[in-house]
Amino acid sequence: MNAAGPRIVIIGGGAGGLELATQLGHKLGRKNRAQIILVDKNRTHIWKPLLHEVATGSLDSDLDGVVYSAHAAKHGYQFQLGTFCGLNAETKQITMAPIADDAGHTILPERQISYDKLVIAIGSVSNDFNTPGVKENCFFLDSHQQANRFHDALLDCFTRVHQSESINQLNIAIVGGGATGVELSAELYHVTEMLKIYGLSKMTAEKLNIHLIEAGPRILPALPERIAGSARRELTKLGVNVMENTRISEATAQGFVTSEGEVIEANLMLWAAGVKAPDFIKSIELFELNRANQIMVKPSLLSTVDEAIYVIGDCCACQQADGSFVPPRAQSAHQMAECVEKNIINELNGEPREAYTYVDHGSLVNLSRFSTVGSLMGNLTKNSMFIEGRIARLVYISLYRMHQRAIHGSVKTLGLWFAEKVMRVVRPRMKLH
Repeated sequence: MNAAGPRIVIIGGGAGGLELATQLGHKLGRKNRAQIILVDKNRTHIWKPLLHEVATGSLDSDLDGVVYSAHAAKHGYQFQLGTFCGLNAETKQITMAPIADDAGHTILPERQISYDKLVIAIGSVSNDFNTPGVKENCFFLDSHQQANRFHDALLDCFTRVHQSESINQLNIAIVGGGATGVELSAELYHVTEMLKIYGLSKMTAEKLNIHLIEAGPRILPALPERIAGSARRELTKLGVNVMENTRISEATAQGFVTSEGEVIEANLMLWAAGVKAPDFIKSIELFELNRANQIMVKPSLLSTVDEAIYVIGDCCACQQADGSFVPPRAQSAHQMAECVEKNIINELNGEPREAYTYVDHGSLVNLSRFSTVGSLMGNLTKNSMFIEGRIARLVYISLYRMHQRAIHGSVKTLGLWFAEKVMRVVRPRMKLH
């Protein structure tokens, strides 16, 4: 134990990790009951469900991100920049990889951080299922850096079509008919329609050709059929070529090759077909893992192999009563953060830990300004209620506001909402650089 109480280290500042660090900072850090340290390889936080908006330029990560160090100073925890690369459970230390600048000069060497309690919240990465050529030829949306790279490439393509006399079409192929692929498809049409406002009038929505490719029988396989059907109809109206029951066998510089040998040509290729926990978790050789590399946990969200290590978010394999695992969603990360917060405080107070129970509040898919569809789970009837249009859009926005409230508090969240309204007047509606 440290002089200021136990040292609680949280690895990963995503939805769950940042909310947990904030709440523990308020309840333990500010009162010197514990030392709270948040570790992340990035300096800023972007809510992961919004990365498709960063990719299209609808959201500017430089302006809308949360700076960890500034946030930590206000909320009672410490922030350390670094990439988690090793763990010694016997000495209770994590290893951080060296940090270098763009020129390759070392800023910080490899170092260790000791802990009394560790929370692993490292999130997930795209699962390419070892498909040949995907790593070399496709973009991913696992981080805001990747989203920014896609955005830069998209702007280059927009400029090429606008200024060329011979190029009349922009082909974009997206593999994965989950929420990311569906929302990105709609958002791409939205920003393309805005280009004429900013002088790129020759790059019109009619020149945009999007293929949304899903290996399964329908898009949005994790959601009810009615939601998937409504989303499919909206995308088709926009002009998206929705290709279901289509498996990809290879990605080349020219496009995707299906299992039937068909070539889907594309100027931009994005892979969003499922997620897994990062592969390096295997190299630690400590945890029990499932097929998606997720770390197996007890009902309290403690790892099955170490009483000092909790796991939350997308990298957590929490098995439910029916044998299925809790889905990797922002709402489950939020709920897990709340559970671990209670359990850590209970431990300090000598009280028993609570078991985590996932509560499905429904799912929403935002099709940019065109539509929002989804279902809400009824607390009284235990049935789902289908919603769409403006009501669904308001509920979708409220999910982000709930996340902001968890990390900023009610007053600042209201201030951020007002600031966003003002900024819409003084800055472009899309990022063009």
